[in-house]
Amino acid sequence: MKSHRIRHQFLLEPELSEKLDNLSRDPSTTKSAVVAKAVEAFIERRGENELDRRYGVRLDRLSRDLAHVRHDTEMILESLALFIRFSITLHAHTPVPDRATQAIAQDRFDKFVEQVGRQIASGKSSLGNENGGGGEG
Repeated sequence: MKSHRIRHQFLLEPELSEKLDNLSRDPSTTKSAVVAKAVEAFIERRGENELDRRYGVRLDRLSRDLAHVRHDTEMILESLALFIRFSITLHAHTPVPDRATQAIAQDRFDKFVEQVGRQIASGKSSLGNENGGGGEG
């Protein structure tokens, strides 16, 4: 039966050859097995370095951008929560609105939603910055 392995011939420095001899003294290990594992480990490590070199900078930038988005979202949610709390406190003792007041409120809300839609579509920000965020872009 023919072996599925390919024979290679190479030269090693004397110190490295001695280390290989020492590693292969165990009867359950051969020089071929040690060299094969070393070559495989070298290739895998080199592949990881290639991925880091290729994508590491982009992934780092995306991680920083995501952190900024997370921070901005937390600020928006906190602002909204404080506004709602303030609004509820301010209007806690007002009488129940009649139909006319409800109609005016609905009309104002519809106009508000339309304005938000126009603002988003135009790309302009009410906060005075181009990207609508508040962070660096």
